[in-house]
Amino acid sequence: MKLKDRKWFLILGLLLVLALALGACGSSTPEEAAPAEEAAPAEEAAPAEEAAPAEEAAPAEEAAPAEEAAPAEEAADPNALPRNETLYFNGQQWGSVVGWNPYSNSNNNGMAIAQQDNARVLMFETPYLYNMMDGQIYPLLAAGPYEWNGDRTEITFSLNPAAHWSDGTPVTAEDMAYTWATHQKYNTPTGAGNVEYIANVIAVDEHTVTIQAALNDDGAAVNPLIVEAYLTNNYVIQKAWTQTLEARVSEDATAFLADAADDVVFSGPYGPYFDDDSKVVMIRDDNYWGQDASMWGKLPVPKYLAHTIFKDNAAGTTALQAGEVDVSQQFNSNVNLLWEDDGLPISTYLADPPYQIGASLPTAFYNLNSPGLDQVAVRKAIAMAVDYPTIIANAMTNQSATFNQVPRSLMNPTAGEQALYNHDAVADLQWAGNDIEGAIALLDEAGIVDSDGDGWREFNGEKLSYVATCPNGWSDWQAAIEVVAAAGAEIGIEITTNYPEWSVYQTVVTKSDAPLPEGYDIFMMWSDGAGPTQPWSRIRHLLSSEFNGMASNWNGNWGQYSNAEVDELVKAIPGETDEAALNDMYTRLVEIYLTDVPSFTLMYRPQNFHTVNESVWTSFPFDGDGTNPPVPPLDLMDGWSVAGLYNLELVNP
Repeated sequence: MKLKDRKWFLILGLLLVLALALGACGSSTPEEAAPAEEAAPAEEAAPAEEAAPAEEAAPAEEAAPAEEAAPAEEAADPNALPRNETLYFNGQQWGSVVGWNPYSNSNNNGMAIAQQDNARVLMFETPYLYNMMDGQIYPLLAAGPYEWNGDRTEITFSLNPAAHWSDGTPVTAEDMAYTWATHQKYNTPTGAGNVEYIANVIAVDEHTVTIQAALNDDGAAVNPLIVEAYLTNNYVIQKAWTQTLEARVSEDATAFLADAADDVVFSGPYGPYFDDDSKVVMIRDDNYWGQDASMWGKLPVPKYLAHTIFKDNAAGTTALQAGEVDVSQQFNSNVNLLWEDDGLPISTYLADPPYQIGASLPTAFYNLNSPGLDQVAVRKAIAMAVDYPTIIANAMTNQSATFNQVPRSLMNPTAGEQALYNHDAVADLQWAGNDIEGAIALLDEAGIVDSDGDGWREFNGEKLSYVATCPNGWSDWQAAIEVVAAAGAEIGIEITTNYPEWSVYQTVVTKSDAPLPEGYDIFMMWSDGAGPTQPWSRIRHLLSSEFNGMASNWNGNWGQYSNAEVDELVKAIPGETDEAALNDMYTRLVEIYLTDVPSFTLMYRPQNFHTVNESVWTSFPFDGDGTNPPVPPLDLMDGWSVAGLYNLELVNP
């Protein structure tokens, strides 16, 4: 919807409100769960550049009294949610919630747990929030900016004295110190991902925290970026509850991470209310500390956040069209037709193409242990032959820049990242796709030919036959994988497709301590989106061999590529401050990537899809809405986008 037409469609939306108020809340229960496109959190986070104080929210004269929050022992009825108090989502939760354990990355809990550059902070909170729109970070649990010491080996900051847990006890520096100690003790994903960079987290006094960086032989911080990242990416967890969990599992590490944590204490504005295989509902904590004048000054507007578990994207889009979804974090094909042709009160963050803000690079990874895929000629030939314009036109319905517009590298399409490497130096290595002749010539020159006349090329006497895989139900990814398979047929390489359920898929591709099994020769995964350490963190996650051998690898390099020069460059960049030197380093990394082709990007994509239906709720963030700081299009739950929950208004109060 064009933004100038927003008011008109709000009027149309009133008609839907009347119908919705009389009908059931949410969609029908799906029989089968499909995977989320934003999945479990990375084991370590990209850092924030510089702390900036949050603009003070309009203070409340007095903390708002608690409304009647549903007590834990009261049976929840997800079908009785008042529509005018409930904000419905799609695209975040696929399949039943496994648990609410903030130490684990195996919860399948898309609404509550995601530790990343823009951490999900509906239930668990970080000291600071990253804002992808202005590149700044703002205090959440913290009070004011953090400070480095003179030699950049320690960060010190204070926690907000108003912050308290859902059980009413204060959030303290000891909670944060014990959180880090626990991550180390049980070798959690967060602990494993940060232990090389953080030496200790110390409670100086009740509210003051110091993070000590791990030092190299020269006495400098091993990686100051990751030390800063800890503040924006990782939750503070209550010490008392953690000790309860430890006692319950007798300090057994496996049981500690497997515990569902249904009794978890949290500091955020929402907590668990109901979940089963059809729906997840969170309820507002009306005693939430953030209504203090030092933070938001009020409670978030919706009392309930609900997510019906849809079968696939198509079912989610149908619900969005019907007004049963308010905020859609999924790919909606030809999204502009929802307002241009159907006249629905639906809009995206940007009024015009590409409608969303491109930030990430969905990527096809090669299993480098599959016969023939250890050959660069095979890998590059497949990548060159893929018809990317078709992927962008069909899979993304033109909601992406093309590779002619933004030549492939390791960077996203934003101007800041594109300026970080020498385009001319790698121009002869780049490809825009659909180059069948070039791919055939490359294979022929390498001696990889069809020697038995069956139409398929062989290498070392074995037919080149592969399976290209992505999760079932991710319609845009599946469409892209079909184009990859079609490219293989054009150049004499047999590629079939396979679409396992996400619950199976994620357990296979995130296990990097063993070779990938049969059926995972070419497979899709995401890349980092926008963040204060990009493109360094994205490159690290795409190429660094440090993730090889990990039993649980949510970071990247899922094809298990290894290159010593890449590892050295990735290690050196965080300590480099000279812009010319950084440009040289990034250019070299792009050159290596386009030469070795351990993976290849299929499209440019928004970090989150952010499409809203204004039948029931309005005042969602959009480009140019005048909010200061601007609220990013991350579905009102990640990083600074959570601020959008405080701005919502009912169309029909």
